[in-house]
Amino acid sequence: MCGRGSLTKVESELEERFDADFYSEDLERYNPLPSFNIAPTHWHPVVTQGDKQHFNYLKWGLIPFWAKDPGIGSKMINARIEGLLDKPFFKSALEKRRCLVPMDGFYEWKKGIGKVKIPLRIQTTNQEVFFMAGIYDNWKNPEGKVIPSFSIITMPANEFMKPIHDRMPCILLPEEERLWLEEGLSIQASLQLLKPYPDDWMRAYEVSSLVNNVRNNDASLVVPV
Repeated sequence: MCGRGSLTKVESELEERFDADFYSEDLERYNPLPSFNIAPTHWHPVVTQGDKQHFNYLKWGLIPFWAKDPGIGSKMINARIEGLLDKPFFKSALEKRRCLVPMDGFYEWKKGIGKVKIPLRIQTTNQEVFFMAGIYDNWKNPEGKVIPSFSIITMPANEFMKPIHDRMPCILLPEEERLWLEEGLSIQASLQLLKPYPDDWMRAYEVSSLVNNVRNNDASLVVPV
């Protein structure tokens, strides 16, 4: 499960990190960075297989092109790696519509005493900004407006994450990020890139419970408690 994240960098830092540019009209329209509490339904910059030279803003929560109701996106914020080959839509997305989702942290809630859940921010120690593997699609509403959206691929937790949560996002190694976007990459080759992130390259720390509310979005959310 990956249902909340952070990207505390600004657009110029992302452009330098991946050598891809933002469209000027998108910066004027969205301009959501930095963001300390990214949640499903938010618009987020990603790099897609169809436009490797730019960051494009997509809505978090995949709406398949065939969907009758865009509300399905709230149920498709994640795509389990185990099910990517089970249905033609996911198989096609894995082959032709892969994307990179930048974050510099994601949140999970660890069980505390009683019913209390402790929010933790998880980061990679070898890079300030990492890219999660995702898939995307374009949905057209009845008025003809196209809504691009994405889902983050998840996998069973590595040893580091197991005490926190039983699943984790598929985080790509830096040298494999561009491979993920390559045209003609086979489905099996794509799946081979999705492996548990090294345990000793991850860290986690407790943050304020203010992160529980998606309306809260400021730098205090990433300060260690």
